[in-house]
Amino acid sequence: MSPPSDLHERTPQPDDFGDFPALISRTVSDLTSDERHVLRSVSLLDAFSVPLATQVAGLTRDAAALRLTERPFIREDLTGLWPFHLHQVVRSAIRNAADGTDDRWSEQDWHRAALRAHDALGREWAHGPRRDRAVLIGVLRQGLRLDRDFDLTELGWLSDAAFAYVGDSVWEPLAPPAHGHGSTVLSTPADALVETLSTLARRQREHRARTVERLTAVIDSGLLPAELQEMPVYYRAKALRDIGRPQDSRRGYQQVADADGRLAQAARRGLAQAARLAGDFPTALAAAQTLGWEGRHQRVLGDLYWIQGEPQRAAEAYLAGRLEAEQHAKAGEAAHNQALRALALAFVDPVQADDELDLAERLLNGLDLRATTINAAIAAVIRDAGSPTVEDRVRTLRTELDVAGLTSMTPTLETAAAFHQAVLDDHEALTATIARLHEQTDDGTYAYYTDIAHFMADLPLPAGHTPPLWLDGEQATRSRWRALVTARRDLLRTAR
Repeated sequence: MSPPSDLHERTPQPDDFGDFPALISRTVSDLTSDERHVLRSVSLLDAFSVPLATQVAGLTRDAAALRLTERPFIREDLTGLWPFHLHQVVRSAIRNAADGTDDRWSEQDWHRAALRAHDALGREWAHGPRRDRAVLIGVLRQGLRLDRDFDLTELGWLSDAAFAYVGDSVWEPLAPPAHGHGSTVLSTPADALVETLSTLARRQREHRARTVERLTAVIDSGLLPAELQEMPVYYRAKALRDIGRPQDSRRGYQQVADADGRLAQAARRGLAQAARLAGDFPTALAAAQTLGWEGRHQRVLGDLYWIQGEPQRAAEAYLAGRLEAEQHAKAGEAAHNQALRALALAFVDPVQADDELDLAERLLNGLDLRATTINAAIAAVIRDAGSPTVEDRVRTLRTELDVAGLTSMTPTLETAAAFHQAVLDDHEALTATIARLHEQTDDGTYAYYTDIAHFMADLPLPAGHTPPLWLDGEQATRSRWRALVTARRDLLRTAR
């Protein structure tokens, strides 16, 4: 039978080739017993090496795996992490075709092979010839699918690997599709871990309210072991902050901090940031001193300093944070610090900020970090304050933040707009921006941005306004913000 004419446009299926399962059965029958054993074992994997195939098969010698790699149905890609693989259609057929051999496998045999494959992948990550991000992603993708498809109840090394995955904030696509490609049904720890990691990756493209919904379902299922349960709780707290629910967010952070697990320092960072958002800057500063690298202390300090009107000091903290991230091989954290460094420097030196944004763009290349990318865009707005193109870009970014559900970033964008309007001495536009800031911060969170907008334009604060606890007083902070505006005006006049 000839393949259908549209085969090049889609993934081929067994029915496209006539009695394909029968062909696979004949192929399997032509192999030696050991080769059949290895072939069935590696059909559980996306790709394999000879040593990995031997481990998954539970053999003590490589001979059968070596012979199998010479067979024409085994594909070789020397650029891959593991050089050999079977086409997905062949793998599926091996699992499902009628097997008339004397050594055919029972369902229990397949389950035992899945356990061996799970353990072998864990050894590959922990003790293999490479232990880098690419290997981590490779073993996680295969291990998650194995544990889910075979209902393996012990996650084992997948717990450590999951924490390693989230620790870099890169968020490569990871999780296999749900059973039947339909709605997710959580019934095993593997289901819950797949859904957690899938949600964390997809939140870069989904509204954060959807992230909260999905992580809540995982938490309520109670399927994850205790050490992993803090992961959805922590990231739900982050998403709750993003959609403007600070009190719920704080409770989540506190729960994780009290448990004192692997994400405790990250949760304490969240609590320090919560103090900053509430305008309690001395508490945030004191907390930052205790966080260390694990709590990303330099980033917390940078976030605190620039809103005091000290962007140069903030930029130095972000640089230290980026260097620490690079020392720990954390690409996502390095990119995040660099984008924030560009944002801080954009207030004081547009030329240097331009160079810093170029570096941020290079660090973001290949990473899926939506909030960080928007921070870089806000930095570009601040860099270009006084330009006629700024207002249109601000409107575009408002829409993007709304679509992403990143409500918590909107006041920062409005502050960038206020800087632009103060530089132009555009009182009408600035009045509208301050009104938006009042509306966005009426619950007290980020209310200090309203103060900053007044400081930049040298306007008095409204009667009855409750100020934040500035680190060195309101007047000094006001003077610094006003000086940033007048310095930009002088720069623009010189450039004309």
